[in-house]
Amino acid sequence: MSTFETVGPTSAAGGIAIPGKRWLRVIPPILLACIISYMDRVNIAFAMPGGMSADLGLAASTVGLAGGIFFIGYLFLQIPGGRLAALGSGKRFIAWSLVAWALISMLTGLVTEAWQLLTLRFMLGVAEGGMLPVVLTMVSSWFPDKERGRANAMVIMFVPLAGMITAPLSGAVLAALNWHYLFFTTAALSALFLLIWIPFASDSPESAKWLSATEKDYILTALRVEREAARGKDAIAASFGAVLCDPIIWRLIVLNFFYQVGIYGYTLWLPTILKNLTHGGMGQVGMLAILPYIGTMAGMWATSYLSDRRGKRRVFVIAPLLGFALCLFLSVHFQASVALSYIFLIGSGFFLQAAAGVFWTIPPKLCNPETAGGARGLINALGNLGGFCGPYAVGVLIQHYNANVGVYCLAAALVIAATIAATLPARCER
Repeated sequence: MSTFETVGPTSAAGGIAIPGKRWLRVIPPILLACIISYMDRVNIAFAMPGGMSADLGLAASTVGLAGGIFFIGYLFLQIPGGRLAALGSGKRFIAWSLVAWALISMLTGLVTEAWQLLTLRFMLGVAEGGMLPVVLTMVSSWFPDKERGRANAMVIMFVPLAGMITAPLSGAVLAALNWHYLFFTTAALSALFLLIWIPFASDSPESAKWLSATEKDYILTALRVEREAARGKDAIAASFGAVLCDPIIWRLIVLNFFYQVGIYGYTLWLPTILKNLTHGGMGQVGMLAILPYIGTMAGMWATSYLSDRRGKRRVFVIAPLLGFALCLFLSVHFQASVALSYIFLIGSGFFLQAAAGVFWTIPPKLCNPETAGGARGLINALGNLGGFCGPYAVGVLIQHYNANVGVYCLAAALVIAATIAATLPARCER
């Protein structure tokens, strides 16, 4: 049975193979939108060692602040975005977001002062803030729980795919032109993608005219059974206030916080780490940055597949977090050997997002459908403050100590995240 074909035992199809057109129509536009957003977010990681830091006279701590202040702005639209998507307005939300991303990225290519850069990075965070809860809520409207780990992983695959595109593209633009054109390029991509998003994106099965009656019945029946089953369990009540007061939700927030410290500390400093490790040019750094992201794709797919297959969630969050921490530690421990250190950086890439697709299957198990979108927004909003703390902490530690201490800090944060994951309740499992 292929990834794009599912058997629905309780569907009107009577157990026959269910068409999987939604995998090819729903996932690609969402995935591409996420790739564009991530390219806008992380191109600064290449622009800084590619001349931006020198031109603007930025210290390492300011570079870290520029990478991290994005996540302060990221707070503002997380919860509204998730709630709007739950009401069926995710497509419109993303369309307006693409317009904002294009304008802000273009203006970033024109900055001449540090305060301008920090302001625009904050604004970009606001503009991207609703992205993940919106797309995860859209995905949850199309894929039942037994498929959701793989569906989430396919969407979150935007991280390695965007890294694989951004790395060589940034290296080529910087080698041929300069950092200004790097931002102009990503601005153009955001604007052009609107031509794909508007005709192809779909909010829900009810509004999709291209969906067959058999597939629509399978999706809606499976989701209805899920909702009915959730009502018989200890789910959080249909009140956002109840979500705010639930201690397990706060455990997920803290877990996500330390996970994002590791993810963005690694992602935003990887080009600089590679440049210092190899002493090569930005073109070479861009090519070397591809392999860790190929590893990320493999790690995400393997973890989500095994988690869906075995019905286990917690263990497939804990193991990748510990693997990520160990590879970061070993990349520093063996840095005297460029090849060995690079191998462990690739290993870090393998585990980078391996836990993410599985992690995002957990909130719907703890909340009623009415609050799940807002809960995703809350977890992502507060958890992503780790995306501010990780890059900034590494920048400060590099400035006052060295890069090794910064990487050790990231590894410690991931061990804390794994420890919290081990305390999650049994109802997080499938």
